[in-house]
Amino acid sequence: MTPGAGSDPRAPDLLDVAKVVKPHGLRGEVVVELWSDRPERLAPGSVLQSDRGDLEVVSSRPHQHRHLVAFVGVEDHAGAEALRGLVLRARPVPEPGGLWVHQLVGATVVDPDGTVLGTVAAVEANPASDLLVLETGGLIPLRFVVGEPAEGRLTVEVPPGLLDEA
Repeated sequence: MTPGAGSDPRAPDLLDVAKVVKPHGLRGEVVVELWSDRPERLAPGSVLQSDRGDLEVVSSRPHQHRHLVAFVGVEDHAGAEALRGLVLRARPVPEPGGLWVHQLVGATVVDPDGTVLGTVAAVEANPASDLLVLETGGLIPLRFVVGEPAEGRLTVEVPPGLLDEA
């Protein structure tokens, strides 16, 4: 699962994969927080979409749990500053058995018997296991999803009492 990932309603096939945090230095590099677990998203030659158009990566290197990235056409501090806060998007990378936030939100959650448990309102990043947040407020760790999602339905096997109200 990709923490912080979502989809842009204007481009539903794109995922939010990173965010420009701030400029770094005077030569146009920026600090990027990568939300994807696919570091190749920042490989030289990669093109990321944004609200300001496409950005092609010239170079990228790890830096204090983030990345320093240079983009084509961004050559000074002012250009880098103009990118501050920009969300970067890309197409999903096919991954067998992978679950994507944009496929989960809105899905109906059922138990193995087909009983409807709710609808996914959001996916919340969590160190132990990302959580399906149901419209009712219930939380289901993704590790309880069984099988592949099918046409807007997710099957989960949850321990007894997990969704009981306190």
